[in-house]
Amino acid sequence: MDQKEWNTIYKQIVRDFGFDRTKDERSGLLLSSLLTSKGSFEETQSKLRHLITKRDVLVCGKAPTLVADIQNGKIETRETIIAADGATSMLLAQGVIPHIIVSDLDGRINDLKRANVMCAIMVIHAHGDNIDAIKTHVPSFSTVLGTTQAKPLKNVLNVGGFTDGDRAVFLAKEFGAQVISAIGFDFSDNNVSPTKKKKLLWAKKLLKGADVNFK
Repeated sequence: MDQKEWNTIYKQIVRDFGFDRTKDERSGLLLSSLLTSKGSFEETQSKLRHLITKRDVLVCGKAPTLVADIQNGKIETRETIIAADGATSMLLAQGVIPHIIVSDLDGRINDLKRANVMCAIMVIHAHGDNIDAIKTHVPSFSTVLGTTQAKPLKNVLNVGGFTDGDRAVFLAKEFGAQVISAIGFDFSDNNVSPTKKKKLLWAKKLLKGADVNFK
């Protein structure tokens, strides 16, 4: 991710939602401190490269259509599966274990932990609204990579992206996926709150031209 380009986008997002940038930064610092004692940053990146670089990657969003997409055979065995947070629960219910989970910890924590125990790599995102969740839950996860939407840190990356879904796509791009496909995305879902609807519009905007194949 070009940090200068992302910073321009990030400033627009902060302005649009009225976010507190200093809280985003504080959350990133907290995540960084918790991850210092959780193994090698380089080792976790190496595991992600093994799963993503020059591989076909499938990003699973948590739209209600995900279940039908799974049942209709849209997951292929050769693909590395990246779950966007709440999609993890839906995948597990269908007997699918994601290889990677991109999460800001507002999904079902027990399901995230269960998938992590089954070797899913956690890519945990820090922002101003999940400081308490990071403090409470990060210590109980293993094999974790941290991300932020603010200034990147020595062991916390900024790969771009705003929602878990579009950030998962940007993660795949950052680590050199060969092909990126996606299922379980619905940018026009009307059964969500106004704030979530606005987030979906931002996700759609960010993914425009991202070279992702929506199955």
